[in-house]
Amino acid sequence: MAANLIVGMLCVHLLCFAAMFWLIGRRLQGNRLGMDAFALGNAMLGLVYILQLLGGPAGWDALSVANHALTVCAPVAYWVGAMRFFGRDAPLFRPVLALGLAYAVAQVLVQWLAGPVARYAMLSLVMALMFLAMTVAVVHAMRGMARDLRVEMAFFALLIGGLGVLNAVKCVLVAQGGLAALSMGSRFQVVFYIYMSFLATVLAPTMIWLVLRRLTDELRATAARDPLTQLLNRRGLLAGLEGHFRARTAGPARLLLLDIDHFKRINDSHGHQAGDVVLCHIAEVLRGALRSGDLASRTGGEEFVIVCLDADDAGAMRLAERLRAAIEQQAVPVPGAKEPLRCTVTIGLSRAFHGPDGLDAAMQEADAALYRGKASGRNRVEQGGGAGTGALPAA
Repeated sequence: MAANLIVGMLCVHLLCFAAMFWLIGRRLQGNRLGMDAFALGNAMLGLVYILQLLGGPAGWDALSVANHALTVCAPVAYWVGAMRFFGRDAPLFRPVLALGLAYAVAQVLVQWLAGPVARYAMLSLVMALMFLAMTVAVVHAMRGMARDLRVEMAFFALLIGGLGVLNAVKCVLVAQGGLAALSMGSRFQVVFYIYMSFLATVLAPTMIWLVLRRLTDELRATAARDPLTQLLNRRGLLAGLEGHFRARTAGPARLLLLDIDHFKRINDSHGHQAGDVVLCHIAEVLRGALRSGDLASRTGGEEFVIVCLDADDAGAMRLAERLRAAIEQQAVPVPGAKEPLRCTVTIGLSRAFHGPDGLDAAMQEADAALYRGKASGRNRVEQGGGAGTGALPAA
């Protein structure tokens, strides 16, 4: 009686959260963060327990075959939801449907060859192996795509691993004691369903919290980036600098101020759309040429700021020259133009600074160097602070 009550409450819980996941997914335009897959997984598990209550004792009938097939398919739906949450495109309905049909056929064969005990033991074994694989995958993801959620992933791995252990124990009990081990009044079944209720109670709100955290992170990232080039804006640049200088071993930073030569002429001759194409092209060149950890920002108009971290004067000068040469050498295909555009940049380089509060002074120094470079013919790198220019002749 206690087990039936727990299963009934579990059904209501699963179906309510299935509806909630579906509604959240409907509100999320574009990337639904796997909410549709989580809704399907919860709905299938809720249906599993409804069929179990309707079917009565363990045996061989159509309800039991459907129950087992849905049980095997539910973890696949959850896995697809997790992949989509982390931005991996994964199909949902085809693999779930294919697995359900294949497992239904496997049940018929095992029932015919070895009887009902083997069929129920097979279900427990398959579920134990699936949850073991999911646990290993979650642990692996902690060092990859989910490294920013290590605590949450460790928690998931622990809970999923526990479910795998319980299914392995169930497989052994069924193999040794037959279908009597699956009696709703047995101590193991009560423990099993209590654990399932605990999982449903904890995991569903945790998934919703993770979705809220991901949306908050995306809003924060959007607020820190230039909408056209997706480089950092000033807020994002300051945040990156603060993160760098918080480390005890942080080295000095040097600032490169990059300005596109004759950008107004490009806008006047080819239109603002062409200007936007050139800006996005420059941003791509920066992303491809910068070292890992360096910060790239568009501060407005045709100016870009690059903060070179943990590099000496010679290293910053080499980076600036590499950027200047890469931009000069690459033509920019522009819609409506007869030929690709070629553009050049002038770069002003500041001396080292040692904290976020030095950013404004570095900007002013690099800006002064930049204007000296413009006055000297453009398409050159100019060192700030009254040092030698390291300048190049105009092209």
